[in-house]
Amino acid sequence: MLAALLHGFVLAFGLILPLGAQNVFVFNQGASQPNLKKALPVVLTASLCDTWLILLAVLGVSVLVLTVPMLKTIIFSVGILFLLYMGWSIWKSDPANLSQKEAAMPIKKQIMFALSVSLLNPHAILDTIGVIGTSSLSYAGNEKVMFAGACIVTSWLWFLGLAIAGKLIGNLDQEGKLLGLINKCSAVMIWGVTVYLIVQLIEAI
Repeated sequence: MLAALLHGFVLAFGLILPLGAQNVFVFNQGASQPNLKKALPVVLTASLCDTWLILLAVLGVSVLVLTVPMLKTIIFSVGILFLLYMGWSIWKSDPANLSQKEAAMPIKKQIMFALSVSLLNPHAILDTIGVIGTSSLSYAGNEKVMFAGACIVTSWLWFLGLAIAGKLIGNLDQEGKLLGLINKCSAVMIWGVTVYLIVQLIEAI
């Protein structure tokens, strides 16, 4: 039981750690919102989306979906286009030329954007299905519940911590120089993931 718990925690943390579209968005909203409470919508939305994907992966539902070649191609194609757009948007954004009020999104826009970066990211979907879903096959019963629970709790704690870190750095980086550098690095990483997905899509076809 303890092994399943630790496995879920370490695995989920390893998958969620790299900077991607989802992490960058949560971090940026934490930095730009006037207080942490205003960033909670994006934290809750990202966490709930991850919870949903993890549950689908552990229950095996998502594997069935991706066994349909045409559906997999559509998901990848839409996701690749989205990641290209997301990378470009992050690259162009200049925190130094935006006031905190301008950079902060209203609740509805936070939720919609968080949904898109969470559910239209094929790399995140593949991580969840291919790694968490496959790893969960080693467990059954209570151990599988503990494994899935550890992955979900790690996800929630990570996004909350990311928003807090964003708020702290946002308070220190009033000129937006550090946030600008983080955005540039994040855009390059997102484009790198996109190239990898394009190669995988071509090979699948």
